[in-house]
Amino acid sequence: MTKKKLVLPEKPDKFAQKNNTEAQEDNEPIGLTTNRHGKSHPSKRDELQLQRRGQKGFPSKTLKRSIGEHGKKPENGLEIYSMKIDCKVTSRFAHNMVISRVVNRANESKEAFFEIELPKTAFITNFSMTLDGVTYVGAVKEKEVAQQQYQKAVSRGQTAGLVKASGRKMEKFKVSVNIGPTKKVTFELTYEELLKRHLGKYEIQIRVKPKQLVKHFQIDVHIFEPQGIAFLDFDAKFLSNNLTSIVKKTLTATRGHVSFKPTLEQQRKCPDCDETVLDGDFIIKYDVNRDLSAGTVQIVNGYFVHHFAPANLTRIPKNVIFVIDHSGSMSGTKMRQTNEALLKILDDMNTKDHFAIIIFDDTSETWKNSIFQATPNNVAEAKVFVRTISARGGTDINAPMLKAVRLLDKSHQDKLLPERSVSMIILLTDGDPNSGESNPTKIQENVKSAINGRYNVYCLGFGYDVKYSFLEKMSLDNDGVARRIYEDSDAPLQLQGFYDEVANPLLLDIELHYPENAISELTQANFRQYYDGSEIVVAGKISDDDLQSLIAEVFAQTANENLTLKAEVQVSEVENITQQQLYIFGDFTERLWAYLTIQQLLEKRVSAETNEKKNLTDRILELSLKYSFVTPLTSMVVTKPEENKNDSFVADKPSEDEKVPIQQRQYSYPGHAYTTSLASPSFISKRPSFTYVDSDPHFVISINDHSDAICFNIDGKPGAILNLVTDPYTDFVVNGELIGEKKIEANKKINTYFGKFGIVNNKMDVKVEVSTKTITVFHGEDKIVFPWSATASLTKESFSISIIKERNLTLTMGDDATFVIVLHRVWKNHPLHRDFLGFYTLDSHRFSNMTHGLLGQFYHEISAEIYNIHPGLDEGKSDATMVVKGHKLRVTRGYQKDYRFDPKRGTNVPCWFVHYNGKGFIDGSPTDYVVSSLFDYLYS
Repeated sequence: MTKKKLVLPEKPDKFAQKNNTEAQEDNEPIGLTTNRHGKSHPSKRDELQLQRRGQKGFPSKTLKRSIGEHGKKPENGLEIYSMKIDCKVTSRFAHNMVISRVVNRANESKEAFFEIELPKTAFITNFSMTLDGVTYVGAVKEKEVAQQQYQKAVSRGQTAGLVKASGRKMEKFKVSVNIGPTKKVTFELTYEELLKRHLGKYEIQIRVKPKQLVKHFQIDVHIFEPQGIAFLDFDAKFLSNNLTSIVKKTLTATRGHVSFKPTLEQQRKCPDCDETVLDGDFIIKYDVNRDLSAGTVQIVNGYFVHHFAPANLTRIPKNVIFVIDHSGSMSGTKMRQTNEALLKILDDMNTKDHFAIIIFDDTSETWKNSIFQATPNNVAEAKVFVRTISARGGTDINAPMLKAVRLLDKSHQDKLLPERSVSMIILLTDGDPNSGESNPTKIQENVKSAINGRYNVYCLGFGYDVKYSFLEKMSLDNDGVARRIYEDSDAPLQLQGFYDEVANPLLLDIELHYPENAISELTQANFRQYYDGSEIVVAGKISDDDLQSLIAEVFAQTANENLTLKAEVQVSEVENITQQQLYIFGDFTERLWAYLTIQQLLEKRVSAETNEKKNLTDRILELSLKYSFVTPLTSMVVTKPEENKNDSFVADKPSEDEKVPIQQRQYSYPGHAYTTSLASPSFISKRPSFTYVDSDPHFVISINDHSDAICFNIDGKPGAILNLVTDPYTDFVVNGELIGEKKIEANKKINTYFGKFGIVNNKMDVKVEVSTKTITVFHGEDKIVFPWSATASLTKESFSISIIKERNLTLTMGDDATFVIVLHRVWKNHPLHRDFLGFYTLDSHRFSNMTHGLLGQFYHEISAEIYNIHPGLDEGKSDATMVVKGHKLRVTRGYQKDYRFDPKRGTNVPCWFVHYNGKGFIDGSPTDYVVSSLFDYLYS
């Protein structure tokens, strides 16, 4: 079929050249998967899986295999014969290009997936696919316009890819295209970013993951820094010592070059195998020469960029209030890691610094009720206190933050702190406020009003249970930053790493001035502090065409005096220096200015009021479209060739709180039947802040954006096994087995509880059985049994379990989910009651929108209208009418218990109780959720 060149409204980036030998990047994995078309058949393993799920048909596009899976040479005909990654850096601005070439050596059509990871701080600027000499180019459009095109494709089941979060620092870009027999396709992706100086160095991270041997593999990194390059290093842990010699590095005064071109034989893990060693991060680190000066200025085509990071300055004392969450959700590993990091931070404090520690749950406590200088004696006493911090209670963020402000206020008023010093509050929390003032907006307003621009606030969100946007706004409102701390074995290092960034202030109240009538559209030029190891960057437009020289002046305060620095550069001379470097892209200063402007406007937009937010949005959108940047307000639309049915996909830039897209399968659930295309991605945009089941058994579900809750009971029979969660996309199941009381009296209601849970993740090959006696983990052929009588933990690559003796366990399944199971012990000689379990969902953000089960169906956001509140049938309780899921129900106001933080007494959770086993609120009836065994599947 003849291809037609598609004319798209947005002109592609003129620097995204179509040279067939060019490559990109700073940071990426490239891989392929295949789809069989036509008369394809499932493998024996696929047939067994389908039989288990009761699926009678097998869609022609559902059988996917990874090309080069486990690093082996592909046997399906698709071959990556060339992969080139090219990175060009000028004055810290990186222009990255990746080119991957694939040939289909089979005699049938195959579908190839192009996959790459890029930094979260980068903006995609161009993407294209070339088939049979015709290039199909992506166009950056306003997100709303792009989504309309995307939704049309979704309705046809024809979409092919999106950008989604991938790990801590990366985003994954993925797209697919059909390749005919013997045909070739070239994928090309371009993105740009401003490298940020971090702890005294810049890093370029290139993720190398071809998943197969590649005949022509090449990484080329060119760096030009007119300021002079101080050092240039590389690190590639996937390379053995004898292979690092094939990495070539050259360095002159202002230019650096790193190249990596392994041959096929050098890529092999062993001489006679087809597995590749190319699987990991290729990292380049460098810094530039510095002295005590006003920095350097680069000018190209009417735009300038000013880099300022002086050396040889005396550090300024700082005053730190650590506000540490020790609520019940911090129990176990998180509390231990926080204490470990805090001990190390205290050890590293300078003796001229001052500090205080406030710990909080639903109440707060200040260590020794004051702020102290970091003398050896005071640090030693503080470390004794830190070792005693344990987790309990709820989460009241408002009160301790205001207490921290008052403590700094009093200390300054009493002149206990140096006049020239930096005062800051560092908040660490792992959850949303649920005690005291719990309205996030009100807390933000209270903190901002109390601080009144005098102190910095840095917010660290531990894990995914915290709403990152809440912390981000509170930080930005108070001249700080927010950072997510990932729940992992290196969490203490993450905490210490953040502290190191703000540990050594060198300048206060920095102002950068430029000729008033000659410069326009200036980025931020006033800064509260400058920290050792960082850098200040300012960019702007030269509006005076006759300007001969540009004067940059810096005014700031050091530890002891006022500082004034001045730099004067001749416009023609500076432009000439830059233009001498032929391999550097020409208008980098203009694109750097646009990039920096957009990033700063996005930060302002977080804290802006309605009218200002609209103006900021309009400006961000204008610049994003002009410079073809994929930002949070724009998307890239790519229309694929005609034989791919004019498929389109949209590349969006996800935020910290956004959820990953998922694929869909054919399945049915109580009250619902779904038949959707595997190629139609959809995702859970919100998730409840609490969803759990406990006691006999009470189910509690948050509604209306977490502002209220609904509860219901399920009256089952002892021995019945109920499905709580089923997600066919992630192949994830949670079931619970009911137990009854020791004695069952005739004609009386049978009280039941959950006595056992079964958790399955087939993708990870993990099964976990939790009873009131033991915890049993099946991982592959391994079987590990833990008693409840000891505190223990188990960490594998794909999951982890943390057990607190006779109390609870936390189970984390990779990036998919985190649960807490609470153990309830009763007196062993009690005539009626037995030990039982409660099940709490802490993190469900990576479940697909196909998730179901008695709990799983509510992982999607639930909205309900409640009205006509009036005195109820039960004395002292209100009744109301609730409209939910198209049903009008009578509900009664009451309370249930949340036992996560206090397993004995629990915490009251107000909720609207749905009568008759949740009828009208749950899909179908309770008997629809009965399964045959603890590890059985709900869907058919």
